[in-house]
Amino acid sequence: MIDAVVNLLRFAAPVGLAATGETVGQKAGVINIGLEGMMLVSSYAGVVASQSSGSPWFGLLVAVMASVVLAVVQGFFTISLQADQVVAGTAINLFALGLTGTLYRARFGASGQLLSVPKIPRLGPGFDALPLFWIASLVVVSWALYRTKWGLALRASGEFPPAVEAAGYSPNALRWQAVLIGGLFAGLAGAHLALGISGSFAENMTVGRGFVALAMVTFGRWKPVWVFAASLLIGYADSLQFELQALNIGLPPQFFIALPYALALAVLVFVGKGTAVPAALGQPYRRQR
Repeated sequence: MIDAVVNLLRFAAPVGLAATGETVGQKAGVINIGLEGMMLVSSYAGVVASQSSGSPWFGLLVAVMASVVLAVVQGFFTISLQADQVVAGTAINLFALGLTGTLYRARFGASGQLLSVPKIPRLGPGFDALPLFWIASLVVVSWALYRTKWGLALRASGEFPPAVEAAGYSPNALRWQAVLIGGLFAGLAGAHLALGISGSFAENMTVGRGFVALAMVTFGRWKPVWVFAASLLIGYADSLQFELQALNIGLPPQFFIALPYALALAVLVFVGKGTAVPAALGQPYRRQR
């Protein structure tokens, strides 16, 4: 039973960590379509740094820094320059895919060789460090969003920014903070995928997990606890594919690989309708004069 829970948390953590950070961002009114690219860049940076230094913890640090740098780029275009958030996020995804693919092939060739790295040390009875952090962060994020003045102001930035400004806060400053928090969690998600699960890097290894994380925020109604539950559902489907493939029931392996994504799509179709989206989500804010 314990092993099953551990395995579920391991597979759910990449999507769950990314979705937790994205929840904060969307609560503030910023949607990060570039989540996939941030995870991909952090995966590559973490693996290379881990292999070069021999320390997976240094790789984790570099992975987070790489993702935060992209979050700064996203914030500059979407908050400071008030560019379209979907366009900016799509550009980050394309940039990340091209950058990691080019660097990977330049360093290791196009032979398909996997870049192996030392595993992240485990904490406790079989638990990885980052799934533990994910669970702890849920408590902190929930408390910060719903039990502090900062959280109230941040949530108001995603609903009615003029009221936030009238109360003496800067909606754009709060959005910057939310974007950077989202970048931090995206870096942790990419690092866990590469260092905590696969122990290697391959081109486009995130394979849509960033988009699945976006779907889980909607499924969870922008509430961290429900986002956690939704991510566990996806993690279960992700881990289930290996068990079903082992049974050799005659279906092609692509069917099992597609399970988490099909489930995320079904969630959006059947659960997304009628969802109360933050009123100012995706809308740039210009300071009132």
